Amino acid sequence: MTFPLLTAIVFMPLAGAVVCALLPRARAPFARGVAAAFSGTVLLMASGLLVLFEPNLSSHQFVESISWVPQFGIRYHLGVDGISAPMVFLSALLTFIAVLASWKVTERAQSYFAMLMLLAVGMNGVFAALDFVLFYVFWELVLVPMYFLIAWWGGPRRDYAALKFFLYTLAGSVFMLVGIIAMYLHPDGGTFDMAVLATNAGRGMGPQFQFWVFAAFFLGFAVKVPVFPLHTWLPDAHVEAPTAASVLLAGILLKMGTYGFLRVSLPMLPGAAHAWQWVLATLAVISIVYGAAVAFAQKDLKKLVAYSSVSHMGFVMLGIASLNPVGIDGAMAVNFSHGIVTGLLFLLVGMVYERAHTREITELSGLSAKVPVYAGLLAFASFASLGLPGLSGFVGEFLSLVGAWESAIWPGLVVLAGVGVLLAAAYMLWMLQRTVFGTPSAKVAGISDVTPFEVAYVVPLVALTLVVGVWWDSLLRFVDPAVRALLAAMGA
Repeated sequence: MTFPLLTAIVFMPLAGAVVCALLPRARAPFARGVAAAFSGTVLLMASGLLVLFEPNLSSHQFVESISWVPQFGIRYHLGVDGISAPMVFLSALLTFIAVLASWKVTERAQSYFAMLMLLAVGMNGVFAALDFVLFYVFWELVLVPMYFLIAWWGGPRRDYAALKFFLYTLAGSVFMLVGIIAMYLHPDGGTFDMAVLATNAGRGMGPQFQFWVFAAFFLGFAVKVPVFPLHTWLPDAHVEAPTAASVLLAGILLKMGTYGFLRVSLPMLPGAAHAWQWVLATLAVISIVYGAAVAFAQKDLKKLVAYSSVSHMGFVMLGIASLNPVGIDGAMAVNFSHGIVTGLLFLLVGMVYERAHTREITELSGLSAKVPVYAGLLAFASFASLGLPGLSGFVGEFLSLVGAWESAIWPGLVVLAGVGVLLAAAYMLWMLQRTVFGTPSAKVAGISDVTPFEVAYVVPLVALTLVVGVWWDSLLRFVDPAVRALLAAMGA
């Protein structure tokens, strides 16, 4: 009997959540050790999955399929291809790092680490599910622990931010559910099997039906990305969320939206994908420029990183809108890079806030003089975020722009997206100039540098940023065969 690797990756965090939740109050400090043990084991299994994964095969691997609700053809169906396997690994990595970054959490520690573990179940499940009902269950599961992480361990406006996050994303999910039901009830649909629907590529579904179902899925996925003008929940959620929740929100939850476009919207509704190409590209470019411009105006370091996420995710959407292999390869590269780089940035913001008790950029001058290791890490992450060649941020943005240029998208939009690259360089360098250099401010004067423990859990993100930036094929060899198979099925 083959070991059910994907089931273990998805549900082992659930066992961790149960153990954490059942710990008596006197044993609360053990919760972090339990969470680290379970998430570390999941990371080892996800690493093994990447090692055993055959990149040249475009089909799904590690497939598990068991009848679940036979009356409606619903199955417990898991599997990964070159698009989802790297995301499963990224989810496992960031969860483990989020647990380590929460080592000092003592307030209701059992519940806190149980929520992190429960969040991991939903995130891993979304990227592994190949049945629409299972996909939707995991998608919705993510909302609950993230809501409580913000509402119970967040900042002063946590109740408002948590409620806004929940209502926005729940509203998007309702539209996604409408799309799922519409496809199931269509005479040429009739199944919840995502692999079958992708293979059918909308055959028998008329242009008008595809257009409106694509619209329903668009609202579900675009809120999660988030695409302008559906982004307003994101800055509030990031600013109020604890550091670990911000890392997972930016690193994984936003990726669920772009993953939905690649797993559902494009392969299952290819006719509508072409009809919506201009809408996707236009909103992507608005997100790029708007997110970068607003990031420039921020005084709060965490808010700057949050708005930079809106801009970077615009590049993912632009790559998807290109509907060609170069652009979608680029979209996946930005997806992965944004997860590791923005995760690193949010970890660094949390470290400085813990020491200086402020995130105001004007109050953080002179970091290099007082905390040189921290300043070096902040500079490294900022250069990666602005897309410096040799670091991971460059790979995806370059390919996304090339793909968009080679597509049917108006070249003027691509040029405007290029302006977003310049704006990103400007606001990141402006931030670095005001925080890293100069005379140490009163808030910075007494703070200590990062500890060896903190360095240990950010090193993997630094290493991945360098590896992907220099050795592009380390990521693209997984992604490209699956992307080309997707486009071939679409007839693109």
